Amino acid sequence: MAADVKAVIFDWGGTLTPWHAIDLREQWQVYAREIHSDPALAESLGEAILAAEGESWQHVRKEQVSARLEEILVAAGADLDHAQHDAALAAYRAYWETHTHTDPQVAPLWEALRDRGMRVGVLSNTIWSGDYHRGIFERDGVDHLIDGQVYSSEIAWTKPHVEAYRTAARAVEVEPHECVYVGDRMFEDVYGSQQAGMRAILIPHSDIPLDQQVAGVTATPDGTAHQLLDILAILDSWT
Repeated sequence: MAADVKAVIFDWGGTLTPWHAIDLREQWQVYAREIHSDPALAESLGEAILAAEGESWQHVRKEQVSARLEEILVAAGADLDHAQHDAALAAYRAYWETHTHTDPQVAPLWEALRDRGMRVGVLSNTIWSGDYHRGIFERDGVDHLIDGQVYSSEIAWTKPHVEAYRTAARAVEVEPHECVYVGDRMFEDVYGSQQAGMRAILIPHSDIPLDQQVAGVTATPDGTAHQLLDILAILDSWT
């Protein structure tokens, strides 16, 4: 095992959760139908939010700056003070719930890492609040195994900006060069973490949509894990 590895930091979606294809249009139609009983008005609002989200994520990828759910809704013309906003947000989250469940291998992997004296961290690009993400880990009974969590919605940067990784390293109280980052995306996870001085393990099981991929990225992961528990063998091979 690599003696200089003191922490392993993980991406969230598609890494700690099994990858699912999501109907991105329907997520916002669910929200909009709680706001408007008129089908035409609901469809129009849902389409506006979908467009605003798409523009926001493109900006995130190009500028590596953070975005938040509330900002997207406001940009689309949604009224956060609407009487049905809380119900609409609950419906939106209910739509996502089946896609947020923690992979069954997470708990045994994190327990094994902590048994080896390694700290466990999470760094995720997300428009959702940190409290919402922390609630997911609490729901799935693994929150006590996390030493530090960083969500782009709570800081100024997104992956692959090096400051996002440095913030995650500080959250687990180690230096970036003492960290390994695990994720399912070549640009945000492998390239970005290596630029910050970390080693990177790729989990290539996600069918990343073309419009979410970044062309021309050249990076070679330090290891490839086809399931989460493979990470232990990779770490053991770094002698």
